[in-house]
Amino acid sequence: MEPRSNVIHFVLLGLTQNPMERKVLFVVFLVFYILTMVGNLLIVMTVTISKTLDSPMYFFLANLSFMDVVYSSVISPKLISDLFFGGTIISFKFCMIQLFTEHLFGGSEVFLLLAMAYDRYVAICKPLHYLLIMRRRVCVVLLVVSWVGGFIHSVIQLSTVCGLPFCGPNVIDHFICDMYPLLKLVCTDTYVIGLLVAANGGLTCSTLFVLLLISYAVLWRSLKSLSQEGRQRALSTCGSHITVVIFFFVPCIFMYARPARTFSIDKSLSVFYTVITPMLNSLIYTLRNSEMTNAMKKLWRRKVSVLGQLFHSIL
Repeated sequence: MEPRSNVIHFVLLGLTQNPMERKVLFVVFLVFYILTMVGNLLIVMTVTISKTLDSPMYFFLANLSFMDVVYSSVISPKLISDLFFGGTIISFKFCMIQLFTEHLFGGSEVFLLLAMAYDRYVAICKPLHYLLIMRRRVCVVLLVVSWVGGFIHSVIQLSTVCGLPFCGPNVIDHFICDMYPLLKLVCTDTYVIGLLVAANGGLTCSTLFVLLLISYAVLWRSLKSLSQEGRQRALSTCGSHITVVIFFFVPCIFMYARPARTFSIDKSLSVFYTVITPMLNSLIYTLRNSEMTNAMKKLWRRKVSVLGQLFHSIL
């Protein structure tokens, strides 16, 4: 990952240069990050410990929460630190590491959302064969495919940009190292490279998003055959997933399914799908899922009971 140029670090302009705005954003994003960590780690812990949440849906949900934890940790701590201390310098190597991990977990999450949609399709359209089709081995294979898909996507992104000549300037008008802001600093023609990035990122997201829409159109037609109670339960589960899909896919499609250009709205969209969406995922799946909330309540009561007994024994 050594640069073929005289650039050894980049300067991130961040979201704003106003000191007061930086302080406000520091508090806001710190709260968002804490909520993201607490919410998603609570989901992972609840699914891991609870014996009632052993279905494939919760297996995928726990892995989605884990991806959100790491994905958010790649972006948010650096952003929060820059807002507080005012430091905006990032080395070339760390910039490439951030680019790789960001697309690794973001890409893996895209494929995992498709696997979760398939799980819901089987559960609603083929309920009698659900446990046979979605057995544990199949779930693990789908998870591995999601990771492999994200890894291949990330390797292509990294190999596309890390060997390019950066001759200066080294100022990135963004708060993270991302493809299009980096391509603006390359001292060579990037038209073909921009098409490759759009195909690898934008076309992949667009294709998977269309497949997801088709799958939910089929599910919508299948709901007519269910009872009123079954229909409401299916709509609640699928509604959570559709909301997460829209929040994640729409900004990504706008960011990457276009020529290699940057717009003023790019920073806001990047904040939405890198900082806000990982926080919303845990809230959406928790608040709209009664089984998850009940399991969390039981887990909380159990922990409180154990702590009470421990405190009583100490006294």
